[in-house]
Amino acid sequence: MTDLVRSAGLSYYPEVARSVGLDPRQMMRKVRLPLACLDKPDIPIAVTGLRRLLELSAEASGAEDFGLRLAERGGLTNFGAVGLIVREQATVGEAIEAFSRFIHIHHDGMRLDITRGKQTVAITLHLRGRQPRAPRQSIDMALGSVHRIIQSLFGSDWRPQEVHLHYPPPHDRKRYRDFFGCRVTFNADDDSILLSAHDMERRIPSAHPLIANYLRKRIEAIESRPASWEEKVDEVVRTLLASSDCTIERVAEHLACTRRTIHRRLAASGTSFSAILDARRADLVIQLIDDPDRPLANIAAQLGFSAQSAMARWFRARFGCTITAWRKGVRPLAKPDETASASAA
Repeated sequence: MTDLVRSAGLSYYPEVARSVGLDPRQMMRKVRLPLACLDKPDIPIAVTGLRRLLELSAEASGAEDFGLRLAERGGLTNFGAVGLIVREQATVGEAIEAFSRFIHIHHDGMRLDITRGKQTVAITLHLRGRQPRAPRQSIDMALGSVHRIIQSLFGSDWRPQEVHLHYPPPHDRKRYRDFFGCRVTFNADDDSILLSAHDMERRIPSAHPLIANYLRKRIEAIESRPASWEEKVDEVVRTLLASSDCTIERVAEHLACTRRTIHRRLAASGTSFSAILDARRADLVIQLIDDPDRPLANIAAQLGFSAQSAMARWFRARFGCTITAWRKGVRPLAKPDETASASAA
């Protein structure tokens, strides 16, 4: 199953890529990541595509700390709603627990395990993937981001006790010591940050419990992530329709696969790309035509129809009346066939 991550993780990629002599758009084309995700932080993209981009960028530039450079520029804002709820917790311990609890909303292949001891707390990173372990640039970016988030809760003076990384040491170990500000052990059993148990009790002065409670309820209402191919395709289709750029080729880019793979996977689930696209168009078109000042030609273009007339035929087949009649309040008594074909497009 393809894991997805919010494209906010690439917010600083162009800046970092240029700093090491790379053309960010050219690199993204090489791994077939959609360029639109550089400007839109909430677009879901395949974790495999992000990993290939990081590894290829490090290899092409010779910057073995490429993942750390991305983490260095990021912070809570990169994690969207998850970052907001972390910031409003009363203590650092509660903030880390909240981050662990909700991180899958940002990256559904990432998990944090928190092991509390009397003197030390270990935060262990797990990144799901086909290989036994995720590649080092992905580990650096993820664990480096966790470090930066904790540091932002304390202030720049905070340092962990120790950091463990499972892969062999790089050529420049000093870069890692400088970034984390502590001893870094390579060839370790896991990828983790160790901090003092006392640090977990540190209060966050800017925390607001009422806001934290409100955010928690909002996030809990949306926290379930798509698990099946049908759900993941549906999520990407909804996102791309809102940006007027939804084709099966675009969806394949976001899922780091081919259109044949999408057709095959959806057929195995008893559905099709056309059925999913048709359902999402139906949801969105009702919202769009409610605005009488919005030109129908613009709506047709956003929904991916070849012409306004094609949308008009599809709408009548789907809803049993014309768009003009719908805008006047006409609602057919008989519910139209939910599986009406979108072939008119």
